[in-house]
Amino acid sequence: MSLLVHTYVWGRSGERHFLDDPDHGRTLAGFEQSRTKLWGGKPVRDLGARFLPQLAGSDLYVEPEDVPALLAECALLRGHIAALAAHSGYAEDYVAERLANITAAAVRAQDVDGGVVVW
Repeated sequence: MSLLVHTYVWGRSGERHFLDDPDHGRTLAGFEQSRTKLWGGKPVRDLGARFLPQLAGSDLYVEPEDVPALLAECALLRGHIAALAAHSGYAEDYVAERLANITAAAVRAQDVDGGVVVW
């Protein structure tokens, strides 16, 4: 299975409305094992990440007020692609592309005062 990233906005009656996604491939956040091998791995936690490590145990929902912090976390991780790839066993371009997809979803969410889900 694949780990996917999507953006959403809250509806008036309290339900999530998922936004149209970009072309296939831009919603990929990794393989299911990326939850623990990459995003929930020790190197990500050691860098001080607080959002993506949650994927090791559950889906990740980032509310609109926390999207700027998610973007900051993505920027932090972007500076450590080689180390994250080496630890996880994934190729650097794989890690960079998945992180870019998560970042792009967060940017889309910020533009519409929405949130991000990785599941």
